[in-house]
Amino acid sequence: MEKTKIAILGLGGVGGFYGGKLAKRYADSSHVEVYFIARGAHLNVIRENGIRVISDEGEFTAKPNLATDRPSEIGVMDYIVLTTKSYDLTNSIELIKPCIGEKTVILPLLNGGDITERIRSILPESTVWSGCSYIVSRKIEPGVIKSSGSYTKLVFGYDQGINEQTKWFENLLKEADIDVTLSPNIRESIWKKFFFISVTASLTSYFNVGFNELVNTQERLDTTAGMAEEFLKVAKAEGISLDKNSAEEVVARSEALPTGATTSMHSDFKAGNRTEVETLTGVIVQLAHKHHIRVPIYETVYNKLKKQF
Repeated sequence: MEKTKIAILGLGGVGGFYGGKLAKRYADSSHVEVYFIARGAHLNVIRENGIRVISDEGEFTAKPNLATDRPSEIGVMDYIVLTTKSYDLTNSIELIKPCIGEKTVILPLLNGGDITERIRSILPESTVWSGCSYIVSRKIEPGVIKSSGSYTKLVFGYDQGINEQTKWFENLLKEADIDVTLSPNIRESIWKKFFFISVTASLTSYFNVGFNELVNTQERLDTTAGMAEEFLKVAKAEGISLDKNSAEEVVARSEALPTGATTSMHSDFKAGNRTEVETLTGVIVQLAHKHHIRVPIYETVYNKLKKQF
């Protein structure tokens, strides 16, 4: 029986957390091999010591079958999980081409509402699923990942429907103690996550505050609610009908997240790094213009943030 080969590209907070769990569960497995594609000091530490994952449940260290910065070294994969930044998507696809065969499945867990479509435009012959994650997790130093809070859900699916392969992969993830849901309507699931992260990433960056502080003054609460309503109008124009209580859920989830937790885009702004402002904020402004919808809060926030970008 041939082994199933899984590669993780992007060993930051998301990829490091889920990749670490996969590597831990399938260490010395007779049927699954896990590979990490990383670079620099992060790669060097993982090669020597493994990846260390710290969470509210405790911590562990795990080693993949191989960690490399040369995808050609690991060959064709059965599954490739992409967890890079959205602005790195094109370069990431080019990097992993040596790992893509006729039967390779690509599962992106990137922020944004059109990631799967963008990958398919580059790789029209490949099988591309869709996915997203609900987790607050960071790489705090080379080789070390830290997640905050108990919510670490991964949602994925295939727009052609649930089949034996998607159910098999769901079980593989569950066996690795990953909180996973196989969605029968993955496009709606993706936009639901996109809704939350677009509003919160935009506003934590705009106000320079964490999740909790988005809703602890009337001004910020009103802005958050107003921006959420603008997003829902754009989503509806795009054919996505989100629950009418979705705006209230953004507020409730922001209140419930750990004190001090913030979005990765806000962290990138504070660190002076490149950000996902075009994917998370700018794209809603562009779609609003396409559908002739007024989004004054999004426009104000985007115009400020793109000057910092």
